[in-house]
Amino acid sequence: MTTGKINVSVENIFPLIKKFLYSDHEIFLRELISNGTDATLKLKHLISIGEAKVEYGNPIIEVKIDKEGKKLHIIDQGLGMTADEVEKYINQVAFSGAEEFLEKYKDSAKDSGIIGHFGLGFYSAFMVASKVEIITKSYKDEPAAHWTCDGSPEFTLEPADKTTRGTEIILHIAEDSLEFLEDFKIKELLNKYNKFMPIPIKFGTRQEALPKPEDAPEDYKTEYKEVDNIINNPNPAWTKQPSELNEEDYKNFYRELYPMQFEEPLFNIHLNVDYPFNLTGILYFPKLGADIQIQKDKIQLFQNQVYVTDNVEGIVPEFLMMLKGVVDSPDIPLNVSRSGLQADSEVKKISNYITRKVADKLKSLFNESREDFEQKWNDIKIVLEYGMLSEPKFYEKAGAFVLYPTVDGHYFTLEELKEKIKGNQTDKDGKLVVLYAGNKEAQHSYIDIAKDKGYEVLLLDSPIISHLIQKLEADNENLTFTRVDSDHIDNLIKKEENAISKLSEEEQASLKTVLENLVPKQNYSVQLEALDSNAAPFIITQPEFLRRMKEMSQSGGGGMFGMGNMPEMYNLVVNTNSDLASAILNTTEATAQESLVKQALDLAKLSQNLLKGEELTAFVKRSFELIR
Repeated sequence: MTTGKINVSVENIFPLIKKFLYSDHEIFLRELISNGTDATLKLKHLISIGEAKVEYGNPIIEVKIDKEGKKLHIIDQGLGMTADEVEKYINQVAFSGAEEFLEKYKDSAKDSGIIGHFGLGFYSAFMVASKVEIITKSYKDEPAAHWTCDGSPEFTLEPADKTTRGTEIILHIAEDSLEFLEDFKIKELLNKYNKFMPIPIKFGTRQEALPKPEDAPEDYKTEYKEVDNIINNPNPAWTKQPSELNEEDYKNFYRELYPMQFEEPLFNIHLNVDYPFNLTGILYFPKLGADIQIQKDKIQLFQNQVYVTDNVEGIVPEFLMMLKGVVDSPDIPLNVSRSGLQADSEVKKISNYITRKVADKLKSLFNESREDFEQKWNDIKIVLEYGMLSEPKFYEKAGAFVLYPTVDGHYFTLEELKEKIKGNQTDKDGKLVVLYAGNKEAQHSYIDIAKDKGYEVLLLDSPIISHLIQKLEADNENLTFTRVDSDHIDNLIKKEENAISKLSEEEQASLKTVLENLVPKQNYSVQLEALDSNAAPFIITQPEFLRRMKEMSQSGGGGMFGMGNMPEMYNLVVNTNSDLASAILNTTEATAQESLVKQALDLAKLSQNLLKGEELTAFVKRSFELIR
């Protein structure tokens, strides 16, 4: 028997491991199973290149609970270790066995995806164990070894009578970690971290029904046999080539990832690249609608099928964090506990690749089935619009598939829209005016007036649309977006000089004085306009610039400081060519004049959905009195 001190740079590393090195104690199981998986895959590689003269067989990793003995066992059938290797890999903490392995076999192992580490990964066991044993036998024809350590730098190493290849790690669970002796807790961890590990993982057994014999009697009772309970899927969809999978396979994998999600995804994007970095994965577009506050952290990051985190910020572009799915890459640099991303130029390359891949997929979906793409538009638009704002590379490609729907349900790309409206919606200064509504119901009367003129009106209702149209205007010369209720229709797209007013300048001044005395100054700015005599007498509009800046300020990012908290301001446009304007001016009795203005203002407010509460009650009462 050998005894000695572990070669560590501080007197006692274990309290440090327990307190500081790992942010989450539960990952000890992931690390130990990962090491067992590495050992098994390395053995497979050595056999494939003729370095190991043994049978690979059908190795599994087994996790066993001994509740009475307060022990947890993790057993693999991998390459095992000799006593010398235990001394080297386990006792010299700073040494990485994986690095030496890869250096020795770097040419043949380069593309085999074998990465892992001994060393600190193994020592995570001391976060939950008061004592750890390793019983291991190498694939080489050498005696088995038994290593024991109680959490101090002292260890013992002696021969063992193990006759089968592989390694068994026995954790004597500490009193403050007894939860890890509960079946439900281990199941939870295996399901979280090891659900897609490449080697089958056994945890207990289960009953499996035997097939019913053909000559079974009528009162035949189903018979069962006890089989290994394999908790993982070693060959998940993302590890396969897209050509191997059909639509149903992708949907089944989505259900496997999100068993409690009952809505089908809209479509998926299969990521598969091996140069200049290695990355695989499947991203799913769920139904999102217009809500930008969707739950994030639904994309899972794996390293060689080992779950790392669901915080993929930096790897997946921000605008795609609302999606679901899996990204797997051995090239993503993580800190020692595999749970934090380190800043790295490779990570930016991966993010750029994902952006490009998503843009290319959207373009092909648009080209292959535009009708289907249009039907899904409202469910995906928030992601794409956010992408246009946040990722320049995505914005460059987005023109080919981003859509602008009209209130009538027609869809145009920006270039198609410009071509469609240039004949009718170009103003006298040569500017192309895109009219849009934010709410089809609330702005119905304004939409109706615009359509009577033959104008197309878009329906742009996402919470970030003000930011997006600001960007589109900046990047498209002589193009402006104007909400349909921001002015009278004749002013939205000015075709010629202003019409002549029936009222003289003196009459207009008198009318404006009357109106300003009766209309609340804090909310409305009175404007007199010479419009068509058939146009509405009173029209409430909200100036495009002020409203847009306010919306941008409220949704974050652009806009002027503090504008999000400004009170709503409206223009009251009064048509001086209307009969009502003349009637107000010619009514000498103050009460009758006030009644006319109030009724007209309330009707205008009603058309903008601004008449509510006490004001609405008073308006209804007044209206009934007028028709008595």
